[in-house]
Amino acid sequence: MKVRFAPSPTGRLHAGNARIAVLNWLMAKKAGGTFLLRLDDTDTERSTDEFAEAIQTDLKWMGLVWDEFAVQSHRMDRYEIAAEKLKADGRLYPCYETSDELGLKRKVALQAGRPPIYDREALKLTPEDIAKYEAEGRRAHWRFKLEHSPVEWTDLVRGDIHFEGQHLTDPVLIREDGRPLYTLTSCVDDIELEVTHVLRGEDHVSNTAVQVQLFEALGGKVPEFAHISLMVGADGSGLSKRLGSLSLGSLRDEEGIEPMALNSYLARLGTPDPIEVRQTPVALTELFDIARFGRATPRFDPVELGHLNAKVLHEVDFDTIQARLPEGFDKELWDVVQPNLEKLSDTQSWYDICRGDVTPDIAEEDAEFLMAASEQLPQAPWDQGTWKELTSVLKTETGRKGKQLFMPLRKALTGQQHGPELAQLLPLIGRERAEARLKGQVA
Repeated sequence: MKVRFAPSPTGRLHAGNARIAVLNWLMAKKAGGTFLLRLDDTDTERSTDEFAEAIQTDLKWMGLVWDEFAVQSHRMDRYEIAAEKLKADGRLYPCYETSDELGLKRKVALQAGRPPIYDREALKLTPEDIAKYEAEGRRAHWRFKLEHSPVEWTDLVRGDIHFEGQHLTDPVLIREDGRPLYTLTSCVDDIELEVTHVLRGEDHVSNTAVQVQLFEALGGKVPEFAHISLMVGADGSGLSKRLGSLSLGSLRDEEGIEPMALNSYLARLGTPDPIEVRQTPVALTELFDIARFGRATPRFDPVELGHLNAKVLHEVDFDTIQARLPEGFDKELWDVVQPNLEKLSDTQSWYDICRGDVTPDIAEEDAEFLMAASEQLPQAPWDQGTWKELTSVLKTETGRKGKQLFMPLRKALTGQQHGPELAQLLPLIGRERAEARLKGQVA
């Protein structure tokens, strides 16, 4: 098996792209196959080296390392050869209509209740007609002549697919400026790079019907196809525009999402199976089954992703995460704060609480109580029994209990209203810092 993830470097990868990448990678690795990264950069006006590098950075962040790499702009000679073959076989023909003329034809067809299928008027052009257009400065665009016969394949997600050839319009494969378009370049690459399975969004189904004929016209083997449903937002609205704010760079750098939270989420989104967190992409392969993906529209929920993010952090081991922690963040501190993490960036505040300085949060009505608490602190060394020892004394001395007793202490000692048990935190904070904070000092 060989699959390909083929983004265009015209922007940053977003959650929708990432889902296609994850599923392709899992399909390949589940079968012991090959994952090809192909940059479809023939749109020279919008493709940039910066976006190409960012795509590779994002995939590496996700752990989706590719086995092979290809760039379409490096293969232009292959598309020219394919085009010449199609011309010689009478399957690629020149057309001279302008965009305005084609737009008018579409409008007339729709008003007449007909599908906007190209009428093949260009096939009637004489050499004199072509010479006249060329003299006017018109440049030909080239269309692929489809066979008016049924197009069928068994989709790995959608089942048996059937198109009537006469209901499809001859696609443009080469623009007026000579640049090949996606329909041609993708087929040539899939044939020559020996791609066996194409997994992509359901918005490509009609394009696949055209490409099946193109594979055959080029003498290539038609790959297996799997077209998955496109994601929508948690409220059911489309994500086409909103996904721009869900770029992988934004999820990583601004939202603090862990790559394996995203991988785990996308690996099963669109199936009836529960989402299970794994700590490596390879571990997700045991969960992958393309047959489990259905026709229903999956909803991308950032809140659910956030819960998975916390779960990833709660399950990761210290040795795996240590290099990403603040300097001096040891295993003792990690074991205490790990169950309370939602994002890895939270570790900095907990490091400051236990190893650095904190501005205590002290209400005026609690100041006297906290000063008394500072005078009742047990002598060092401290352990997890120290907290109970301190609160037992304060309960007896002040009559405070429950939230009235515990919350002022927590806010003064940590500056937070929530967090790990103070029985665990207090030995890490230490007597000196604790005493200063209870007195209202930054420490």
